[in-house]
Amino acid sequence: MNRTRRLLTRPWVAGVLVAGLVAVAAGLYWFQPWQLWVDETVQEALPVAATAPPGSAPTSQPAASPPAPPAAPAELATGTLISHEHRTTGTVRVLRAADGSLVLRLENLVTSSGPDVHVWLTDAPVKTGQDGWGVFDDGKHLDAGKLKGNKGNQNYALPAGTDLTAYTSVSIWCDRFDVSFGAAELAGPRS
Repeated sequence: MNRTRRLLTRPWVAGVLVAGLVAVAAGLYWFQPWQLWVDETVQEALPVAATAPPGSAPTSQPAASPPAPPAAPAELATGTLISHEHRTTGTVRVLRAADGSLVLRLENLVTSSGPDVHVWLTDAPVKTGQDGWGVFDDGKHLDAGKLKGNKGNQNYALPAGTDLTAYTSVSIWCDRFDVSFGAAELAGPRS
């Protein structure tokens, strides 16, 4: 017992212990390993154009007629997610709502949680295996937002005026480690 106490009172031993604790705390903050066991499911409805508020209908329409159902969005592009760094499945759809707004939609998404994960629209080709993990930040990309949850159906509004012809893929991108969790090549007219 005295030998251990004498060893701990030496300044260099205390310095090594403090440095080790700081390194462990920094590693936990940076890697956030508990995220691998945390699931967050988000279930957002398919985006539709808003119906006219009550009282705003023209006076020429009879008051008893029911309001028209909201218009379904037009599908501009679609793709199926493949796995990269983490097992990832689901479908990607780019939609144009009746009001003209663009929405990137993830459907039936299943992936891992992680620190600083985003949804990117990119011009990079989708490659299988490790060759595809890090290509999405090499060219043009548009950050649609932070991933809302690692499971479910989610909508991401795209900026007005987004030129969809400039983008060929979607990546679930971990910005902290510059790696793709999964990606989908977009197919469709994208006009």
